[in-house]
Amino acid sequence: MTPKEIREKYLNFFKKKGHAVIPSSSLVPENDPTTLFTGSGMQPLIPYLLGQPHPMGKRLVNSQKSFRAGDIEEVGDNRHTTFFEMLGNWSLGDYFKQEQLPWFFEFLCDPDKGLGLNPSRLYVTVFSGDSQTGILKDEESIAIWKKLFQERGIEAKAIDFGTMERTSEVGMQAPYHFLNGTGQGGRIFAYGVKKNWWSRAGVPRNMPVGEPGGPDSEVFYEFADMKHNPAFGAYCHPNCDCGRFLEIGNSVFMEYTKTETGFEKLSQRNVDFGGGLERLAMAHANNPDIVSVNHRPILDHLETTSGKQYGANEAETKAFRIIADHMKAAVFLIADGVYPSNTDQGYFVRRLIRRSVRYSDMLGIEKNTFVNVVRPVAAMYKDVYPEVRERIEDVEKAIAKEEERFRITLKNGLKELEKIAKIDDMGVSGFSGETLFDLYQTYGFPIELSLEIIDARYKERGNALGLSEDIRMRFQEQMTKHQELSRTSAAGKFKGGLADASVATTRLHTAHHLLLAALRAVLGDHVHQRGSNITQERLRIDFSHPQKLTLSELQEVERLVNEKIQEGLRMERVEMSKEEALKIGAQMEFGVKYGDVVSVYLAKDQQGGIFSKEFCGGPHAHATDELGRFRIIKEEAVAAGIRRIRAVLE
Repeated sequence: MTPKEIREKYLNFFKKKGHAVIPSSSLVPENDPTTLFTGSGMQPLIPYLLGQPHPMGKRLVNSQKSFRAGDIEEVGDNRHTTFFEMLGNWSLGDYFKQEQLPWFFEFLCDPDKGLGLNPSRLYVTVFSGDSQTGILKDEESIAIWKKLFQERGIEAKAIDFGTMERTSEVGMQAPYHFLNGTGQGGRIFAYGVKKNWWSRAGVPRNMPVGEPGGPDSEVFYEFADMKHNPAFGAYCHPNCDCGRFLEIGNSVFMEYTKTETGFEKLSQRNVDFGGGLERLAMAHANNPDIVSVNHRPILDHLETTSGKQYGANEAETKAFRIIADHMKAAVFLIADGVYPSNTDQGYFVRRLIRRSVRYSDMLGIEKNTFVNVVRPVAAMYKDVYPEVRERIEDVEKAIAKEEERFRITLKNGLKELEKIAKIDDMGVSGFSGETLFDLYQTYGFPIELSLEIIDARYKERGNALGLSEDIRMRFQEQMTKHQELSRTSAAGKFKGGLADASVATTRLHTAHHLLLAALRAVLGDHVHQRGSNITQERLRIDFSHPQKLTLSELQEVERLVNEKIQEGLRMERVEMSKEEALKIGAQMEFGVKYGDVVSVYLAKDQQGGIFSKEFCGGPHAHATDELGRFRIIKEEAVAAGIRRIRAVLE
């Protein structure tokens, strides 16, 4: 089956089970300022999983386009992509484990209603329990899975990995093996909180009071012809990273909430299922190459344009994969209104295009023809995502313009490289990994090209190439630091310009709310936030006000904030309609687009009085008396009618 056929089968399967088909949300979150991109199907549904009634009912299904920037540098192997579709079905307080697990198993194995996969290729994982919180092992899911496998004539022995999930650099070193040794016949594997528990805050002990969460059950497909790679551990098992097993679906059973004294069962138990469309296509084709299965029309175009064949050699195969994935992602992001730039979402679109251009050169694709990749992408999705085809000309213009800009920077980078390479007449010993990284970061100059030039300099002088390997290593050290920062940015960009989610930054974020409310109380209701930036050391707020604040005004604002800190106001998060939030006077962040349902943080006293009301996704201190003493350190003009205050907590 094609991915399109699998998508249609999945939606029809759950539609017949009483599910309403809901549309995919934008790749840019409409009501979740804590992240740059929509990275899963459940992300737009969080308000409804937390209890907000959904207008389409309690049973929902869809295919959600998703983007995860953290894997950009990993793309090029046989299984990493940045853009993908997440098939999802949800029960909002309706059905639970007894329905969800058999339904998904039926979809996977039934040749008429679903995919017709061989059940002997399927393995499942469940939650093994958590001794720290007293949450028990998911015996119910184990019993359901045993019955489902046994009905198909498959022995279903359960193996408990428990807390033995020692995820080190070389994988999990568990003393079991599903094919031989003590794990003979294993089909159901129980893992701890790091593998088979879901909540927005991670493992149970990190969950705040009131946060919902629960165990999950994952299904894996085995590529039986692949051999285990011992670099990922001595033993292979479903959660091994060697690639033999591929996760194709995860059912989260949201049934617990954290209280002051521990965990309690939720009155409304939810099911949140997510399955990668592209991964299901890989399983159906029994093909571990995600690009060849899901990007064939793009590969066909690239083969025709370049005159080269996908799979012919390792370097060119990597180039094909990178271009196919990155261009698909870039097309969808631009169609959703994200254009190449140096900030926020646009930064990642720029990286996708520039990385693709670099690898198109490796395939011999002529400049100014690279943009022709756009139309095969649009054609693949013309029926399910018509907005891509409708905006095809805008997408093409944006990509063509970015290619042109990048080629100019490449030219400048080459000049800079040549200058540096001539520094030392005895060789290029003055060249460093840090220098290469500066060229990469400033000009987007490919490390491969830099090393090629350096190697040529060494050859001219009869030197060995060993030193360039040292340079490569030092470059990689710098790149690793860069990737960590990029992944942090992609994984979470908190509202209000927070640099991170540390305790210090979180406290300053709460003080930021108090400061805005105090400014409005002292200066008037014309004051609105016009920008902010919060680090671990200080907060900065830009706000509308026509003139410089007087000394007495600054002192009164500072006094009022400290008064509210001492009162120990509770920071309370509530979900409400955007219309209702505006009616109560909640302040909005300038330039942010909000959906119909929003998150609002209230700073409330013990009598229920509200001092601060803001649209916000968090994070915050639980109460203001945790903050310390507030002090304004600077007030200045930013632009006409815009002032800026910097402040600290001591």
